[in-house]
Amino acid sequence: MDDRVREATDPALNAKLDAERLRRVASAVDQPAEVITERIRDLDRAWDVERVLEANASTLMLVGVSLGRLHSRKWLWLATVVPAFLLQHALQGWCPPLPVIRRFGVRTRAEIDVERTALKVLRGDFKPLRADGGDPERSAQLAIDMAERRQEPGSGR
Repeated sequence: MDDRVREATDPALNAKLDAERLRRVASAVDQPAEVITERIRDLDRAWDVERVLEANASTLMLVGVSLGRLHSRKWLWLATVVPAFLLQHALQGWCPPLPVIRRFGVRTRAEIDVERTALKVLRGDFKPLRADGGDPERSAQLAIDMAERRQEPGSGR
């Protein structure tokens, strides 16, 4: 999975987020389709890193412009620094707020999509997956592996 945000994130934090995803998917093994479908709906509504960055940047820019207009022009620095961070993120896949956002558990769109696809595998949307001997964590890992392969470039997503 080629993901500039993951590449710019501390490997220990990526491992923690991956372990949390594995636990969530493992808890869905042997759940009724309705439960899995509700979790997929939750993922459809989940905010990814890009959306959080955009919402925070927009808010800070509006605050900076408003305070610059109402109180002191010194607040305009906020309205210039924040877009610079967005540009840096667009060019490099990293910006200063990113580590904080990731520590709050905000995932990339690709990470969310892998979990969604893994849940669809478990729900039975793809070919059957029961070569695991009944181990929920093994089923979850197989589903995640299948989902990650589905996300790779040229995999026909």
